[in-house]
Amino acid sequence: MRPDDEPEMVRPGLVPGLIGGHRKKGTGVRAWLVIDSAGLAQVVEAGKHSIMRRTGLPARDLRILDPLLSYPSTVLGREKAIVINLEHIKAIITAQEVLLLNSKDPSVTPFVEELQRRLVRLHQATKIQDAGGGADNSEWRNLYDLEEPPSTNASPPDDPCGFPPRQGVSDEKDNLEEKEDLKNRDGVKVLPFEFIALEACLEAACSSLDNEARTLEQEAHPALDKLTSKISTLNLERVRQIKSRLVALTGRVQKVRDELEHLLDDDDDMAEMYLTEKLAEQNLDDSSVSSVNEHDYAGDGVQAEMEERVAVEIAEVPGGSGRYESDANPQDQYFSVPARLARSATRTSTTHSAISKHLDVEELEMLLEAYFVQIDGTLNKLTTLREYVDDTEDYINIMLDDKQNHLLQMGVMLTTATLVVSAFIVVAGIFGMNIHIELFDEDKAGDPEFLWTVGGGATGCLFLYVIAVAWCKHKRLLE
Repeated sequence: MRPDDEPEMVRPGLVPGLIGGHRKKGTGVRAWLVIDSAGLAQVVEAGKHSIMRRTGLPARDLRILDPLLSYPSTVLGREKAIVINLEHIKAIITAQEVLLLNSKDPSVTPFVEELQRRLVRLHQATKIQDAGGGADNSEWRNLYDLEEPPSTNASPPDDPCGFPPRQGVSDEKDNLEEKEDLKNRDGVKVLPFEFIALEACLEAACSSLDNEARTLEQEAHPALDKLTSKISTLNLERVRQIKSRLVALTGRVQKVRDELEHLLDDDDDMAEMYLTEKLAEQNLDDSSVSSVNEHDYAGDGVQAEMEERVAVEIAEVPGGSGRYESDANPQDQYFSVPARLARSATRTSTTHSAISKHLDVEELEMLLEAYFVQIDGTLNKLTTLREYVDDTEDYINIMLDDKQNHLLQMGVMLTTATLVVSAFIVVAGIFGMNIHIELFDEDKAGDPEFLWTVGGGATGCLFLYVIAVAWCKHKRLLE
């Protein structure tokens, strides 16, 4: 074992990763919060290879939990563990414990407390079931999502006929009968340890995203309404920031939703998450193999004894040879019972193996569907808010376009007025030329003629302006 992979307990008063006031360099050791099935927590410092040996995970799965790397939300089911990377929850779930990487994050503290509370209740409920004392309905209702706990197997007594029983087959039958009894007890089921932990992770992640969506919605509506009533740089900047947060949050929620949808669409991935079931089957298979070996060893001795007894009886019966010639082989009469027992045991083992390969994922599917509906509702809420933002943007753009149209119309009217005034300036320029006409003769013209000339020119320009505006309205250039 590498020196940096040695797990060690964190001593009180010391910061993890600090020895003698100096930080260890290049060790790769991180502090993990380990919570067992009884809800007890302890901080353990361990390296990557120690965690890999403890959980059976490959290195690529541990990289998903690396805080220095940016990985999207992921839920992976492996042979001996479930890898959870949902928002601020970075955990590894096994059949007996939960390992949290970022346990010192303030946002993770409520999750740790809730997980411990659920595990304590699960531990108490399991103890009550194992003790055989049925818990009252009020205690069972505290565990609102329930399934069967791991059951204990009792060794059956030996067969009175002298044949050693198939221990594996008997354990399988007893195990199935105990599970049926637990399932039918008051209609109550207890979820296994890994599903309790998985549910706590999903609830923490979905609740966190839903709270962020609700907060963003409460901030967005007043800002958008204020922008609608008054378009200003400050209001536009607030809406821009809200839209950026909305886009980022929608992407995170969409990723969690896609991950849950992927799990619901693949029964094999859900079957991989039945860690307690797989562990129980593994232990059952190991015990069955050992029982079969013991039975074969004992069967050889029994068969030799039976052959000896048959030979003695044949020798003692007078005329035995003629008696057994017409009947079946006498050894079949003695060995037909163990032969039938062996065939029955083989059929039972084959049936159990077929059932084990096809795990019922209904409990996990219902659990995932509940949180899929919740995260889908959060996504719908964000989608509605996004549509409201888009509608507000469209309304603002319409208002800006309307103002721009008014400015363009004013520009057309001013340009027309400038053109008409330019025509009057042309008339004034003509009269300003050094020419000799009767209008400039002081004896023949005076003030009345000057006023008539100026008034007629102004009236003509005004008439031209009215005609130009009427033409623009006729062509729908102006309202």
